Amino acid sequence: MEISDLIRFSLVIPAHNEEQFLPRLLDSVNTARKQWRRGPAAIEVIVADNVSSDRTAAVAEERGCRVVEVEERRIASVRNGGAAVAGGEILCFVDADSEIHPDTFNAIEDSLATGRVVAGATGVRMERWSLGIAVTWAIFMPMVWLTRMDTGVVFCQREDFLAIGGYDERRFFAEDVQFLWDLRRIGRRRKQRLTRLRTVKALGSTRKFDLHGDWHYLSDLFGLLPKMLWSPRASSEFANKYWYGKQRVPGGVSRTSKE
Repeated sequence: MEISDLIRFSLVIPAHNEEQFLPRLLDSVNTARKQWRRGPAAIEVIVADNVSSDRTAAVAEERGCRVVEVEERRIASVRNGGAAVAGGEILCFVDADSEIHPDTFNAIEDSLATGRVVAGATGVRMERWSLGIAVTWAIFMPMVWLTRMDTGVVFCQREDFLAIGGYDERRFFAEDVQFLWDLRRIGRRRKQRLTRLRTVKALGSTRKFDLHGDWHYLSDLFGLLPKMLWSPRASSEFANKYWYGKQRVPGGVSRTSKE
């Protein structure tokens, strides 16, 4: 029997200079692995290291994770790079600055076992709250309720991941929305739906709010939307500034960073 035959879950963590936050996430992952009914051995953790200049890869290896190097600075490529080496029947994806619920894997297993679910996400509980964050949350949540497309720990069957070609690597951002939309489409053919596992919400980092301000989604992002719709160059410039420019520096968050 191959080792991959024993793996049920593959958790993929895209990471660029995440030495500071990765240990917190991995602590929560270890707790959830121990709490899974079939035991921790059947859950592999893959850190897709995206040209980090800090100890991200070393921290992951020290904690027993499988590390794969991905050079392309595009989050879709990083997620796909991790998934390419995954051996699990169920693929899960979570951001490195997050923290997962102890019962995450049990909830995902139970959800897919119904046969009515094609894929889904756990959703998040915010790390902190403010008026700006609450207003932003209130604006975005109706769309989440209507579409069932959420964030947190995103999961699907490996065969469905392959069927849609994984995350769209042509996209610099919103690849996570497209990913769930594609899964939703194939699920409809089988009368399956997306789901939100609201009882096992992950911790949602407020790092971008800490860096850009609690109102930045309204002031910066919405102000750029008209330009982005009319100009592909504006979209590219915005993505490079907000996600892929001068990134987190080792040991903390750079105040000149837009990731």
